[in-house]
Amino acid sequence: MCGVDREREKGVCLCGAEPIVNRAALHSYEEPPVSGTRGSGTIFFGGCIMRCDFCQNYRISRNPVGRSYTPRELSELYKRLESEGAHNINFVSATQWTDAVIESFKFYRPKVPVVWNTSGYERAETVERLQEFVDIWLPDFKYSSEELGRKLSGRSNYPLTALNAISLMRKLSRDRYVQGIMQSGLIIRHLVLPGYLSNSFGVLDMIKKEIGTQTTVSIMSQFTPPECSEIILRRLKPIEYKAVVRYAEKAGFGNAYIQELDSADSSYTPPFEI
Repeated sequence: MCGVDREREKGVCLCGAEPIVNRAALHSYEEPPVSGTRGSGTIFFGGCIMRCDFCQNYRISRNPVGRSYTPRELSELYKRLESEGAHNINFVSATQWTDAVIESFKFYRPKVPVVWNTSGYERAETVERLQEFVDIWLPDFKYSSEELGRKLSGRSNYPLTALNAISLMRKLSRDRYVQGIMQSGLIIRHLVLPGYLSNSFGVLDMIKKEIGTQTTVSIMSQFTPPECSEIILRRLKPIEYKAVVRYAEKAGFGNAYIQELDSADSSYTPPFEI
């Protein structure tokens, strides 16, 4: 929608025509039913459709350099990750490469569930295109405030865009687990931001009203100010995180995942190949 021909120049996502992958490996730091016992087969893509002040992966989202992959080469990554024991194939920030990802499934369809790990800033049309291929939806719901979405991520209309996309994901999926490992469904992630508790309360209110408290939410405490941050310069206080957790509990979110506060550490950011 930025109107750029990415065969000729880079788009707002900072990307050209071919997908850039900066890491494809087993990853153990997703929610327990996604990481499981063997890890999630996670593919970290370069570039991003957002521009978050607090991006933990800023080294690849803001400087998408590395090896380019054709759709056929992407399909070979799925095979390798499966052979290594991955519970699923997990696409991280792949929205700008949706066409190539769909094309890759013509060469090989994973035998394990496919995870779409996204900022939540998705067009409904994109979700509809992916429904044939995606089993597990893992979107962020970052903001309930339009103003905050513009301030911290440089994008307009985030709350309504995310709400529409995630509501559609809910309609298209049914939560199913086998021996505690997720096979299909939806988990909504929300990162609690220092100093912005009303934003978190608003996100939970929107989910409760429009999607329902039976949907699993993952309330994340892992905020660590990255080098790129110019606005939020401190860590989350325990009292802030506990306030959001209590709010979720009172709202009736019985399936929430709660993080330990020691997860706020840059060591959880994986080593990228740049």
